Amino acid sequence: MKILDKYLLKTFLITFTTVFVILFFIFILQTVWLFIAELAGKDLDFALVIKFLMFSMPRIIPLVLPLSILLASIMSFGSLAENYEFAAMKSAGISLQRSMRGLTAFILLLSIVAFYFANNVIPFAEYKFINFRKNIAQVKPAMAIAEGQFSDVGDYNIKVNKKSGDNGSVLTGITIHKKSSVGDGSKTVIKAKDGKLVSSETSSILQLVLNDGNYYEDLVPKQYEDRIKMPFAKSAFKKYTLNIDLSQLNKVDVNENNIANTNTMLTINELSYTLDSLHKNLKSEIVSNSENINSRTGITSKNIVPKTVKEKEKPLPADILALYTNKQKLEILKMANSNTISTGYSIDATKVNFESKQKNINNHQLAFYDKFVIAYACFMMFFIGAPLGAIIRKGGLGLPIIFAVLIFISYHFINTFGKKIAQENGLSPFMGAWMSSFILTPLAILLTYRATNDIGLINMDIILSPFQKLFQKIFPSKK
Repeated sequence: MKILDKYLLKTFLITFTTVFVILFFIFILQTVWLFIAELAGKDLDFALVIKFLMFSMPRIIPLVLPLSILLASIMSFGSLAENYEFAAMKSAGISLQRSMRGLTAFILLLSIVAFYFANNVIPFAEYKFINFRKNIAQVKPAMAIAEGQFSDVGDYNIKVNKKSGDNGSVLTGITIHKKSSVGDGSKTVIKAKDGKLVSSETSSILQLVLNDGNYYEDLVPKQYEDRIKMPFAKSAFKKYTLNIDLSQLNKVDVNENNIANTNTMLTINELSYTLDSLHKNLKSEIVSNSENINSRTGITSKNIVPKTVKEKEKPLPADILALYTNKQKLEILKMANSNTISTGYSIDATKVNFESKQKNINNHQLAFYDKFVIAYACFMMFFIGAPLGAIIRKGGLGLPIIFAVLIFISYHFINTFGKKIAQENGLSPFMGAWMSSFILTPLAILLTYRATNDIGLINMDIILSPFQKLFQKIFPSKK
């Protein structure tokens, strides 16, 4: 039996390795296409391009590995069934479960490795990848601005229509949005016909000399009534020098670390600690906000009940306003209306803030469950692919690819759909992350059952039987 296990393992490994390399290469090309704007036309060294790709490679593994296992399983077991090797095993008293035992152990080991990879290697690579992209401006500061899109550079968002000259230092069609210090959007816009970047690799200041442009700035009047007029200042210039501080991007070399953690950069222990802190902060903010809104109403027993009523300790009437003069009623109603409007604005703003914080918590929880999902997906895809290959009895790259692509697209679509709903708090993060696995697991059980009991993929008699009975009723046979 050891000889048979070695033979099956060798057959599967050869197919799996070939498929994995091909798919990995395809997904790498997709990564290059997604980040082509950051790589093309920026005079990057070959070593930097390779480093860029090396840091982006690990994130591809969660997509490539399950698909490779699925396709390799279908191809391997389909080829064995097509060449009547399974028939020979069964005639020798070896069942499908027994033949799959050695490969099951290998897939289990591969799932454990996938979990370790997702928990340790991918967060580290993601950490390096984002850090490398953030600090790439230090190697060539002129690359901080890309053509045809807004680039986040220091305190500015800069868009240029065209770059030319040495290292793209000459810019044409410049639009600059200056970020507001209080976080309420951009209040300053600068437009220029052309300009030039002046930088030094030893300095963290990127100097942008602008020619023939205009400067627009929204003004915020002190009087609230004047804000509805939305005043702004406009000025024209022939030459204007803008100093951009890149110190936030260039504090360290690309070989060091200088980036805040995100959910994709954390291990399970770090995610657990972060989630605990995020939950506590959200609860404390909810309590604090409710107390703040209650205190802002300005309504207490002291300013509701007149002194005459308190002194005589009379019961309050049904209409409290009847105790006041018309002038007092008007003041009370104005105060109530003002408090209601102010509280409504405050609640709306707080609601958006809480939704953002809850979405951040959901993303961290999804990242937590994803590390387990990738390990289970490897195991599940094997028990879908191996029985399916034994049933369809086709090897090669024809029918197996069709089945593998259909199954994996369904898996990936359901997975993406579940995560999107979970991010918007329409579904628990646990269900969002595991939805695809829960849906496809019954398929794996069904296929394994039908393959081990020599039942075809579809029982055509069950499907055709109702039509046969209907046909016999319409056209009864003559005796």
